[in-house]
Formats: sequence, structure tokens, C-alpha cells
Amino acid sequence: MARGKPVSIGNITFRTRQEGLSFFKEMLSKYRPEDAVGESDSIHLTELLKRHPDYAEKIGNGIHHFEVMSADFNTKCFAVVRRDGTRIDFSYKICVNTEPRKAIDALGHS
Repeated sequence: MARGKPVSIGNITFRTRQEGLSFFKEMLSKYRPEDAVGESDSIHLTELLKRHPDYAEKIGNGIHHFEVMSADFNTKCFAVVRRDGTRIDFSYKICVNTEPRKAIDALGHS
């Protein structure tokens, strides 16, 4: 997909990948490490995460909620807190930049 083409994530269509990246970067900037992500933002993150190439691994036994956690070089990232209480980080950049088909194939669907 060319950089200038629209990207749909859930019910939002961004004109470009960069617009999608900016949307999630701004969302991340609203939170501090260890903050739970709000309900409306969680809806967008659930749809975003479906694009991750390791989607099945990331959700494990199911999503309980999302948090923000500290990352390398004094940055932060989103994390999935699974139903069993385990937590794993994910990159919104990878999700925005991955074709949805690749994430679906990771689940073994066509």
C-alpha cells in the first residue's frame, strides 16, 4: 500500500498512514506509564491491534484492558493486559504499517 493511500482501522479511515500514526501517537501522549487506557481509546486500540502480525500472541487468552508502559530510551508504549493478568507491549507503528491481511493470516484464517 502506498504511503498516500487511505488506511482504515475499525470505523476510522485515515487519509494516509502518517495521519493514522499521528492519531495513535497523540493518544499515547495523553497517558503516563502505568495508566489504564480509557474506554473510548480502548475501542480504537482493540481494532488497531487486529492489524499486528503477532495478534494471536499479543492477545493470548483475551484482552482484559490496555495500559501504557515505559519503554526504552525514556519513551512509552501501549500494552495489552490479558485476562490472566499478564502484560505485553505492542507497537502502534507496526500495527498501522502492517497490512490487515497479514494479521488475519497469523490467526490461520484466509
